[in-house]
Amino acid sequence: MFRRPLQSAVKLGINVTTSRGALGKISERETLARALLACQRARASSRCTAQCRSLHTSPQLYNVKDTPQHSEDEVGAFTKLIEAMGFTGPLKYNKWKIKIAALRMYTCCVERINYDDFFERCTLPDTLNSWFLIAQLHVWMCLVRMRQEGREGKYMCRYIVHSMWEDVEQRCKIMGIDSSHRKESLKAMTETFYAAIFGYDEGILSDDRVLAAALWRNLFNRQCEDPRQLELMLEYVRKQMQFIDSLDAEDLLLTGEVKWRPLVEENAQSILKVATPTYNDTGL
Repeated sequence: MFRRPLQSAVKLGINVTTSRGALGKISERETLARALLACQRARASSRCTAQCRSLHTSPQLYNVKDTPQHSEDEVGAFTKLIEAMGFTGPLKYNKWKIKIAALRMYTCCVERINYDDFFERCTLPDTLNSWFLIAQLHVWMCLVRMRQEGREGKYMCRYIVHSMWEDVEQRCKIMGIDSSHRKESLKAMTETFYAAIFGYDEGILSDDRVLAAALWRNLFNRQCEDPRQLELMLEYVRKQMQFIDSLDAEDLLLTGEVKWRPLVEENAQSILKVATPTYNDTGL
């Protein structure tokens, strides 16, 4: 690329020299001067091009956050298109296994939780709405964990939410709620769920004040007057998130098994702190 201007300049000098010998109208000094001028112009243009290129390829140190990261689950345009249409592209694991794991994970959110303990310690009424508020909190924690596992995790999140709404509808039918009131209740629960998801996401990414405000709005329905209850739930969410983050991703995608920590523990602060390494006498 950089040799072409120099070659054209030399050709120009040769052509001018040839024309001088044939016609005898241009002196030798003028020919050399033109050839040198063409070479200087060619060098200047090549030097400018090199400078422009160096601006784009100059070595630069990036921070970890600024370094472009390539996602492990990068897919082609066709897969993105069919997923945008509602279909699912090829996954790392079998779809049916992920669906079963999603159903089992949701089951862990409703059957492995001591709801009576939450009703008593948080002064919540024993109603379907209170049960739903506690269940959606645990479902949200599962969604946060599984969204970290790429396309397979997002596919699993879809069926966790799907299982939750099917369960809520069946519970409404068992309680004898008619179709019109059931439709209104499901609509209100849907709005509550997505508002809570937004608030909890903001809280988990922020400090304890933002998360406590989200718990006060969504779980306590703005009716908590005891700060100790709010502190208890704040500590509960933090320790559960730290615990579920430590679980193996492959086990969660294939089994969906989650064992929740109890609401109250004797030494709950030890869960929030990073375990310090122990050393023997030889320093190993």
